[in-house]
Amino acid sequence: MKTFETIQTELRAGTTTCERLTGEYLGTIEAGSGLNAFLSVFSEKAVAQARLVDRKLADGTAGKLAGMVVSIKDVICVKDERVTCGSKILEQFISPYNATVVDRLVAEDAIIVGKNNMDEFAMGSSTENSAYGRVKLVQDETRVPGGSSGGSAVAVRAGMATVSLGSDTGGSIRQPASFTGVVGLKPTYGRVSRFGLVAFASSFDSIGSLALTTRDCAQVLNVIAGHDERDSTSAKIPVPDFTSALDKNVIGLRVGIPKEYFGEGLDPDVRTAVEKSIDTLKKNGATVEEVSLPHTEYTIATYYILATAEASSNLARYDGARYGYRAKKARDLAGMYTASRSEGFGSEVKRRIMLGTYVLSAGYYDAYYRKGQKVRRLIQQDFLKAFDSVDCLITPTAPTTAFKAGEKVDDPLTMYLSDIYTTSANLAGIPGISVPFGKDHQGLPIGVQILGRQFDEATILKVADFLESAS
Repeated sequence: MKTFETIQTELRAGTTTCERLTGEYLGTIEAGSGLNAFLSVFSEKAVAQARLVDRKLADGTAGKLAGMVVSIKDVICVKDERVTCGSKILEQFISPYNATVVDRLVAEDAIIVGKNNMDEFAMGSSTENSAYGRVKLVQDETRVPGGSSGGSAVAVRAGMATVSLGSDTGGSIRQPASFTGVVGLKPTYGRVSRFGLVAFASSFDSIGSLALTTRDCAQVLNVIAGHDERDSTSAKIPVPDFTSALDKNVIGLRVGIPKEYFGEGLDPDVRTAVEKSIDTLKKNGATVEEVSLPHTEYTIATYYILATAEASSNLARYDGARYGYRAKKARDLAGMYTASRSEGFGSEVKRRIMLGTYVLSAGYYDAYYRKGQKVRRLIQQDFLKAFDSVDCLITPTAPTTAFKAGEKVDDPLTMYLSDIYTTSANLAGIPGISVPFGKDHQGLPIGVQILGRQFDEATILKVADFLESAS
């Protein structure tokens, strides 16, 4: 496994080339095919792009990410390639355009190597819901890598890509980063364009990155962040140089510890690792104080009311009429709609569509959806109040380390609770990052989560980089 910093050093020294590097990554992808991390591999295109970047390096015109080999979660569009969203209903759909983030990566000479497996339509916490089979954890193939960006996390952890782009609706970057032992960054909602991201829940979805180091995530964010006219939710806010914040200095940093995140259900090994990270910050000049986020107990319920409602609306477009899977034996239009969706969607997607349709229905809209929006606002206010007195919050990323495949598939509520510490950031629209910090008694990675103010990715990257160096 190579960080981008290592790759840049080798390219400058002339000890490798982009073409050679890309060949090595492609070889690793092939050798690790049993992990099921990829749904598409762009072998010929990647090698051709690598040769082009080598020529640019030779004449001094290469971009900021020259030599970075990137994989893309299969919910983000890459022109002329399949975008399945891990679903049978889009199995043969070819994207007619690039997502903005893909255009920005390619413009800086990143090399796109393929598309990663994922929970269907990004709905899941284990990457067991893919129509194309589950993704396996590198450290123990009987366990899950988290989700829904499990394929992206495994690709980085297994050395199949330098960096991977994922999407995070309720923790889908941070939780698999924690399970696999990589860094996972969810930027502030609106910091990165969602154009070309297939929607699950439009007011929650964020594109971010998974990498071996915080620095690699920061360098990717430097490139993909910024306003995009094609995305009405994209913020017109200047993009700083995020790498300049990585100074290994936390003196004077004010760190908040939300007391509600350390209660019942937290694995003892995870608790110990997070407490050790807090002590490390304190010993190096940070001040630590307990804060309260009093509406934390409502985050999972609020998230699953609002996110499923948006999913129900967004996924209504997959009806077999215009694109995607169409049932072959339907006798009339209504029958085609029903059969196409029944055959094309998996069980978890159907469950969430039904939940979302229910909370939006005439008799229950006020009782569930409207009330959920009010509680969302209260959760946002909790964070605003906390950030009046602290610069960032430290929490567990997930309540446990990677669990066994099949362990929670038949118990949706238990599965949903895997995201208990991550959904609040999406409800509040704030940035969050998971950084590896220690292992449990079985040798499985533990992730520490850092949450920050809106558009203050610089602070959480600084803290993550420091903890990474101290772990």
